[in-house]
Amino acid sequence: MYTLFYYPRNASLAPHFVLKALDVPFQLELVDRKKVAQKSAQYLRLNPTGRIPTLVDDDFVLCESAAICLYLCEKHPEKHLIPEGPKAKAEFYQWLMYLTGTLQNELMVYFYPERHTQNAIMYDDIIKTQQTRISDALAILDHKIGESDYLINDQFTVCDCYMFMLCIWADEITKPPLSFANLNRYLKRLAKHPAIKSVCEFEETDLTIYK
Repeated sequence: MYTLFYYPRNASLAPHFVLKALDVPFQLELVDRKKVAQKSAQYLRLNPTGRIPTLVDDDFVLCESAAICLYLCEKHPEKHLIPEGPKAKAEFYQWLMYLTGTLQNELMVYFYPERHTQNAIMYDDIIKTQQTRISDALAILDHKIGESDYLINDQFTVCDCYMFMLCIWADEITKPPLSFANLNRYLKRLAKHPAIKSVCEFEETDLTIYK
């Protein structure tokens, strides 16, 4: 059985969506960030990065949210959470890399400006700058989605799980995802997906704004 070490609304959210969408047996282990449990000696033996999430599959341990999502889907190809065909799969990887390498990174700078300067006076400037950079990334994704129901190939994939997680994170910025017309429609549709609804209910993430 899979074990996902998680904390609500953290980067474990996308793998949690994937596990639920795959409909496979799994259990959850809470890593209490309020107690900085992710930096405990016990957790660091499991995941030396001291970050959440971690997946344990028997004696195999895997870190990094996107890697966990891909591993799970490749173990269960019959669920089709990764597109088939070289072009569709290449596009899938392209946009997953964009989500992890661009949007997620911009959000991390926004949430943790203190990690990017030694001058506290600069915090507000970094946050303001990141608002623009995040909005620019969301605009690209809004254009990509267009009239489609899903990010890739009119098919629910890991990219949609990852996108919904990041858009939940971004819902507090000045120009949030729901302010973009295509993203608004897309996210409200995704919020009705059984896996996303179930996980958000379990993690006590309110989906009211997506109704």
